[in-house]
Amino acid sequence: MRLWNVVVLAALSSGYSVAVADEPAKPLRAGIIGLDTSHAPAFAALLNGPKAVGDLAGVRIVAAYPRGSAAIPSSRDRVAGYTSTLRDKHGVEIVDSIEALLDKVDVVFLESVDGRPHLAQVRPVFAAKKPVFIDKPVAGTLADAIAIYDLARESGTPVFSSSSLRFSPDIAAMRGGNDKVGEVVGCSAYGPCELEEHHPDLYWYGIHGVETLFTIMGTGCESVSRVQTKGAELAAGVWKGGRIGTFRGIREGAKGYGATVFGTKGIAPGGSYAGYEPMVVEICKFFRTGKPPVSAEETIEIFAFMEAADESKRQGGKPVALETVIAKAKAELASRSK
Repeated sequence: MRLWNVVVLAALSSGYSVAVADEPAKPLRAGIIGLDTSHAPAFAALLNGPKAVGDLAGVRIVAAYPRGSAAIPSSRDRVAGYTSTLRDKHGVEIVDSIEALLDKVDVVFLESVDGRPHLAQVRPVFAAKKPVFIDKPVAGTLADAIAIYDLARESGTPVFSSSSLRFSPDIAAMRGGNDKVGEVVGCSAYGPCELEEHHPDLYWYGIHGVETLFTIMGTGCESVSRVQTKGAELAAGVWKGGRIGTFRGIREGAKGYGATVFGTKGIAPGGSYAGYEPMVVEICKFFRTGKPPVSAEETIEIFAFMEAADESKRQGGKPVALETVIAKAKAELASRSK
């Protein structure tokens, strides 16, 4: 696939308007914030490696700011190793601040595995108007997730967040239904669901299965009920029109990703995980066009689903309306501004 030189005419909150010149483009210079996740070296291998072609050849990681979270062992214990890999294997310059990073790049991957600092980390990125992909979880609270998208809109900076499960071809092909299942009337998604004490339960790893559920069902979830045991989670959502979608989080027994899709014509598996590359291709397209492949509204609804699941747990499994937790998060944001 030939790459073209893209000339940005206007950066709008809905994306960029672009014109195309008839000459090859230089790869966009990308920076990474956070070297405490396996995504960082995996993305660098895809973008900086000799086999990068097509959309992958249009972006190259040139700088990274390592920073990890001392309170989370799986964060702090990975930084040194991943920093060495990016510097020594992939030729990435290591910098000592986000501001230094922004001076060297056109676009940003916010990869910090801890969602709690994401709001603070992305503020200077929005101020610099650099398109940014925020890896899961987009934030550590629903209020922060809403704040991030509000700031993106106010600054006119393109942004999106997603689990890589969304772009696995077989899962993506089920969105809204197909010839095999007809229209989707329900879905049961599943995936690993390890917990992390500093994040709401499903934010940490359950988000992959919840993202699979929303990829297939779409938006429109109205309420969530939850059951939890030591070895498993079950969060059941009711969508507008009476459709039901569930997420089963697995902590004991065999683990894997997938879904069963219920349709007007048939029932079929919803596909399995296809690795990072399909998502990284979509991120590269996003960096070139400024058009997010996942809307702010859908991502906020995903996080509201997970927050409502936590509230249902606190209430002994009672249904909790998503509009209730969204209203509470917005009230929290309003109180911060006083």
